[in-house]
Amino acid sequence: MPTPYETFATLHVPGDPLIIYNCWDPGSAVAIARAGAKAIATGSYGVAESLGFCDGEKAPLPHVLDNARRIMSVVDLPVSIDFEGGYAVDPAGVAANLGKLAATGAVGCNFEDSVIGGEGVHPLDVQVARIAAARCGAGEAFYINARCDLYLRTPPERHDASLLDTVVDRAQAYLAAGGSGIFVPGLRDIATIAAIVRRTDAKLNVIPAPGAPTRPLADAGVARVSYGHGPWAATMHWLEDQARGAIDWR
Repeated sequence: MPTPYETFATLHVPGDPLIIYNCWDPGSAVAIARAGAKAIATGSYGVAESLGFCDGEKAPLPHVLDNARRIMSVVDLPVSIDFEGGYAVDPAGVAANLGKLAATGAVGCNFEDSVIGGEGVHPLDVQVARIAAARCGAGEAFYINARCDLYLRTPPERHDASLLDTVVDRAQAYLAAGGSGIFVPGLRDIATIAAIVRRTDAKLNVIPAPGAPTRPLADAGVARVSYGHGPWAATMHWLEDQARGAIDWR
């Protein structure tokens, strides 16, 4: 019988991607599980907003860990947590916090290289040390979805060959440091996605454009497709519309 960690890892198949429709609390996790999801994962934006905070590690770590436990108590599926930058900058703090997250029963997390509350991304050597610490803290079986935010933080007109080379270098270093897969939000160009897969052999995670089909991403070799804060935003928009219609009944 495979462990939940093994089950989650084997769901990441290049060309037949794991679909993650991100949840934010136990109720949304149950709804997504009922839809036929093979795994559950949170999006940090929706989690923070649902708890009354803003994204960017503004939700207190105990709240995030408690929310993770509550989600796992109501779904019988592997659960991954969007853990932003690990709620620490220094490797020792990252290791300690990843240990706390792993202790909840989560099978994996997103771990980003953006400087939380600051500008840009961590220097490569700093982020490599942070990923190695995350691996040490979480254990060997834990799925670390190492996020590279350069496409997200670079204007589209500068999404050129030089940026691709930099992202490939970072992805290779992240994998060598202990990353299980690579997450590149902000990238939607199919040819570039395929190039990253080809040059890194990574289990690549991307977020599609709104309404975009999954097939081209699968054909490019993507192993995971997630939806970030989109499900939260769509749900809140629907709820606001419904409330407005009820309130403005006259």
